[in-house]
This record gives sequence, structure tokens and C-alpha cells, in this order.
Amino acid sequence: MTQSQQLKQHPLIKNGWFKEVNEEHFPGQGFALQVEEVLHTSRSQFQDILVFKSVSYGVVLVLDGIIQCTERDEFAYQEMIAHVPLYLHNEPKRVLVVGGGDGGVIREVVKHQCVERATLVEIDKTVIELSKKYLPEMSVAFHHNKVEVVLCDGFQYLQEMAVKQEDQKYDVIITDSSDPDGPAEAFFQEGYFQLLRGALKDNGILIAQASENVWLDLKYLTQLVHTAKTVFPNTKYCYTMVPTYTSGQLGLIVCSKDESLDLTVPTRQPTPEEQDQIRYYNSSIHSAAFVLPTWANKLINK
Repeated sequence: MTQSQQLKQHPLIKNGWFKEVNEEHFPGQGFALQVEEVLHTSRSQFQDILVFKSVSYGVVLVLDGIIQCTERDEFAYQEMIAHVPLYLHNEPKRVLVVGGGDGGVIREVVKHQCVERATLVEIDKTVIELSKKYLPEMSVAFHHNKVEVVLCDGFQYLQEMAVKQEDQKYDVIITDSSDPDGPAEAFFQEGYFQLLRGALKDNGILIAQASENVWLDLKYLTQLVHTAKTVFPNTKYCYTMVPTYTSGQLGLIVCSKDESLDLTVPTRQPTPEEQDQIRYYNSSIHSAAFVLPTWANKLINK
């Protein structure tokens, strides 16, 4: 048996197919990708990590059995979670990314010419190292002169930010956390939104991946939006289309301290240089992403 054949014995890979099944969050359904080669498998201090090359989606990063990104469609997620808040802000200079150790979000952040500093807070150094090795197009910004990487717990970092002066806080905060299982569950609670509010400037914008979408668990999603609104009255839900996320859609929650700001309409437009580097996001899709089906809109935006 070859090394590749041996690696295919990974518990999540059977008969050459990786299968993502999570009965707690995605009951009664699953997602599968055909595996060409397993590149890496290990257990870091915080999570199980699998990296493989798929037949049709390129290199795939899997954490605790859940697909985080693939080479083919990652930009649909990275661009929306980064550019929606950044183009809502008049002049974002200081940006904080919590999570996102694959580097995709900060790659998008530094495309904005007005950004002066992008701080990435990631707890798992192994994810960063593996992304640099196996996902070079996503991790390219780790060496950018505007990027600062802080290896620590996101909660700890935000707690320290709470006592900072206004000019040391952030114009935009992007929460690119894992799904709400185990330790990551705290990233979806009211206390976390309070910490985020404390780290934002008065005109700051926040975006957080919502894990769920209207097809998976509308009740949970409605509760999550309500939780965010207890801290940020100006809160909206939008989404992006990503084929390799279960059901092909991923929700995003956008918040602002400014209750008069229309979150559905970008304040700035991409410069020609910025637009040349963007494949998914544009001002029209920004607004369209907030338009929900009637039955979902009645619950989420009630």
C-alpha cells in the first residue's frame, strides 16, 4: 500500500471520498468531495486538522471535520466578510481580524489602500503554518508590511482592548471564527458582542460569520441576530454563496454603533486598482446580499 493509500484511511475519508457530516448542526444531510491526495493530518493543541487535494476544488482545509476553505471557492467568503464592512466605512485605517488563520481575510483587507494596519488574532499557530505551506495564494498577506499577527485567544485580546483609548481601537472588526462547537461557542454569545463593541471606535463596523443560514437552522439564526441587536441595535443579516459550505450558503451578521447608517448600501466604491483584485464583491451584490426570502425575512427582521 502506498503512502497516499495509507493516508486515505483517515476516518473522514472512505473509498476515496471525504464526507462532512455533523448531525448537531446539519441534521439529515452531508457534503462530500472526492479526494485526490491527502497532504496533511494531525492534531494541534486546539483541533483536528486535515488538508487534502480534492479532484475538483483544489486544496481543502478541514478543522474538526468541517470544511473551512477550498482553493476554488474561498474568495466568495473571504471577499464578502472583508469588503462588506470595509466599504461601509468612510476611511478604515485600523482593522482587526479575529480568527482567520488561513490568511484569506487579511489578504482582502490589505487590498484597501486606506488601511494602515491589519491585526490578525489567531489562537492556533499550526493553522497559519499549514496555510503558508499548502494554501499560498490565501496566506500571501502574512508577510505584508501592514499585517501584524498576534498569537493568543481572541477573548483575551478583546478584554485588553476594552481599556484602550479611542484612537487605539478599531475602525472595522471581522470575526472569522469556527462554527459554534466547543470553545468557539462563546463567539456567538452576548458577552462576546459586548467585548467587540468595546474594541470598536464610535463609527466602527463589525461583521461576524453566523455559521448558520436560513436553510439550516432559522430559529438559531434568528436568536443570534436578536443577541447581536441587544448590543448593536443597528444589526443586519446578509449572506454569501459558497458551494462547499453545507447547503451552499453562509450567513454574516453586520453591526454598527451608528443607528443611522444604512448597512445595505456601501459608503465607498472600490477604486479601479482595488476592483481589479476583487472577483466576487461589488456594490450591487453588497446590497443584494441583504435581501432575504419572504419567510426568512419575517423572522430575522421582525
